[in-house]
Amino acid sequence: MALLLGFLLLLLELCGNTLSLGSRSSTEGTEVLELELPATNYETKDSYKAGPIGGLFQIVHIFLRVVQPNDFPEDILRKILQKKFDLSTDYEKIIYYEIGVIICAVLGLLFVILMPLVGFCFGLCRCCNKCGGEMHQRQKKNGPFLRKCFAVSLLVISIFISIGIIYGFVANHHLRAQIEKTRKLADSNFRDLRTLLNAAPAEISYILSQYTTTKEKAFSDLDNVKSLLGGGIHEQLRPKVIPALDDIKAMAEAIKETKEALLNVNNTLKELKKSSAQLNTSLSDVKRDLEQSLNDPMCSAPPVATTCNNIRTSLSQLDDNTNMDQLPSLDKPIDKINDILQTNLSSLVQQGYKSFNDIPEMVENQTTDIISDVKSTLNSIGSDIESIGEQIPIQDQLSNFMGYINDTETYIRRSLPTLEEYDSYRWLGGLVVCCLLTLVVIFYYLGLLCGMCGYDRNATPTRRGCVSNTGGIFLMVGAGVSFLICWILMTIVVLTFVVGANVEKLLCEPYQNRKLFQVLDTPYLLNENWKHYLSGMVFNKPDINLTFEQVYSDCKENKGIYGTLKLENSYNISEHLNIQEHAGNISNDFQNMKVNIDNIVLLDEAGRKNLMDFSFSGIDAINYNIYLAELSKAPTKANLLSFADDLEVKANHLPHGSLKQSLKNNAQTIRTIHRSEVIPLEQSMSSVYQSIKELQQKSSGLGMKVTNTLSSLDSAQDFLTTHISSVIVEESQKYGNTIVGYFERYLQWVKISITEKIAACKPVATALDSAVDVFLCSYVIDPMNLFWFGIGKATVFLLPALIFAVKLAKYYRRMDSEDVYEDMENGNIGFHRHHSTQTV
Repeated sequence: MALLLGFLLLLLELCGNTLSLGSRSSTEGTEVLELELPATNYETKDSYKAGPIGGLFQIVHIFLRVVQPNDFPEDILRKILQKKFDLSTDYEKIIYYEIGVIICAVLGLLFVILMPLVGFCFGLCRCCNKCGGEMHQRQKKNGPFLRKCFAVSLLVISIFISIGIIYGFVANHHLRAQIEKTRKLADSNFRDLRTLLNAAPAEISYILSQYTTTKEKAFSDLDNVKSLLGGGIHEQLRPKVIPALDDIKAMAEAIKETKEALLNVNNTLKELKKSSAQLNTSLSDVKRDLEQSLNDPMCSAPPVATTCNNIRTSLSQLDDNTNMDQLPSLDKPIDKINDILQTNLSSLVQQGYKSFNDIPEMVENQTTDIISDVKSTLNSIGSDIESIGEQIPIQDQLSNFMGYINDTETYIRRSLPTLEEYDSYRWLGGLVVCCLLTLVVIFYYLGLLCGMCGYDRNATPTRRGCVSNTGGIFLMVGAGVSFLICWILMTIVVLTFVVGANVEKLLCEPYQNRKLFQVLDTPYLLNENWKHYLSGMVFNKPDINLTFEQVYSDCKENKGIYGTLKLENSYNISEHLNIQEHAGNISNDFQNMKVNIDNIVLLDEAGRKNLMDFSFSGIDAINYNIYLAELSKAPTKANLLSFADDLEVKANHLPHGSLKQSLKNNAQTIRTIHRSEVIPLEQSMSSVYQSIKELQQKSSGLGMKVTNTLSSLDSAQDFLTTHISSVIVEESQKYGNTIVGYFERYLQWVKISITEKIAACKPVATALDSAVDVFLCSYVIDPMNLFWFGIGKATVFLLPALIFAVKLAKYYRRMDSEDVYEDMENGNIGFHRHHSTQTV
């Protein structure tokens, strides 16, 4: 108890100094900064398992519960601790509680007293040829049955005695083996206590060192103010601003594309006009040649005249089908677009992009001084924490208790050899006791073996064999030895029973079910002026509800010493760890942050005028249908290839001559015109058609498009003007809360570590368990109880075994005389006849 209180008081003083570190209130914090106190590993196990022998221990515990079923005498123990116990008045309570133990002890003492007397009287009686001492056996009809019953009974009782002897051997060896483990158990507990004492300052140092990690994380965010704060503001504005700039950029590209499309269409139209004129000339020449050929005299004579007339009629198909000259020129719209392009709208848009994208850099430039002030504040907080860590006298506070542990360990190491020496004597004594009982039971086993193997039922009592007689002698020797040793054994059993049973019931059981702690927690028990003794010792405030049971339970759960001892009653951690005080200093610096981003212009007046000029350029007013209608026509009225084929067919029906040949030549010329002039013209017309179609689509609703673009631009510019200040404030608060959150999380972690984790006192509870529950109860008392249980059981069974052995020996030993029966006329007449045991 003194060891426990001394350790608790030392940790109280240690934590009292540690509390000056200060704490902070928790925030939601950031998940980026992870803080964790390294776990401390201990050697000693917090539980003990007896192994297979535990079943035997449970049997003994059940027996003790039967013998001693009464509840733990809390009232008697309280009176003893208060020195108010009076044996003359309270003896009835003790007798009531100890009645089972007393009865068993009285029976044992009667056994101790009576067995030597009975043995002495029994010996004298047999010396006088009484009590079975006469070497004469009367013949009885049930003799064989009695012999068998005595033999079986003695065998069963010997087996029970053997079981008890085995219990004794096992308990004696187990106790010695556990005593040998005591040194290892003590060493591991002392190492754990040292680990705990050494870990406490190391944990405090670790907690203090984590401030550097927290500060480095904050400094990293402060150095990245451009991306974190500036980028945050930029991202908040981006959904509103970037689409407007993208629309203007797309409009600038549309202006350029419109100019290129107009130039392409205009130039192509000029080429089409030239090609159409050339085609018209070529067709006119062919038509003229055909007319001249049809003036040939052969065309006047039938049936050639009919063919010539048909050809002459079809010559009207050799005309140009288009009128490209009527299509107006696109030079005026192109001139307007060129005037619009004098202003570089794309460059103006890029300036808007640049002005908007420069926001992070503007924030960085404007917050340089504030960031420097915040870093200075953080460094000053770090200096305060480091100075507090240097002022904690950890080694001075631990030296006294470490010396106490060293002294205790030295005492235990010095005492352990003596304990082991005495235990060797105890082990030897226990071995002698078990061997004496073993000797008796061996005599009984040998007697049964020789008696049963050497017994001849046809032999008369005076003529029994040597083996049978030897069995009877073994049985009598066993009985004699039983009389000599049983009272000594019972004395040992009674003494160990009284000690072991009371220690088990008065210390081990109440310690395990914590009733012992509940008794110690009785108000005004250990000190009549203190309601709670432990709080009076720790705080000198006995009204604080600090109990031994609560401290022990918390230590078993490996809770920190602060929460276990309720140190908030002496050192209020919320007052010493003022989170708002330190976080407020940082917040004040961020509240002084001023960021001015009012000069952002997405598009100046020149750009706006440029867009308006484009909307009034007349591109959407061009009559694109005229161009599409003309370009959708075929270049010629008839298909020249079909016309040439038909002309050649008709020429083949004519007689040979110049007319036929001329017609064929003209057909070939028409094919050449189609191949070299018509097909390229068709392709050019199709290309221009698609270009005009696309131009028509792009220019459709041009005014509305420009209006929507300017509206989006005005909306974005208005948003920047009216909301940018609120966005800056919002993002600045987020940024500041992130920085402050690191330190609030750190300070909250410090608070939690001190209250719940630092100096976790599990080794104290483990050491107490090792001393009481493991060493005293499991290592010593359980084997000792099993020893007296086994030896007592064997000793008690010696009494019936002795009786049956004496009875059975009469049937195995060779008698000096026997009953002889002779047949008479009126019946059998028996008489006693003496035979010398020396005769065969």
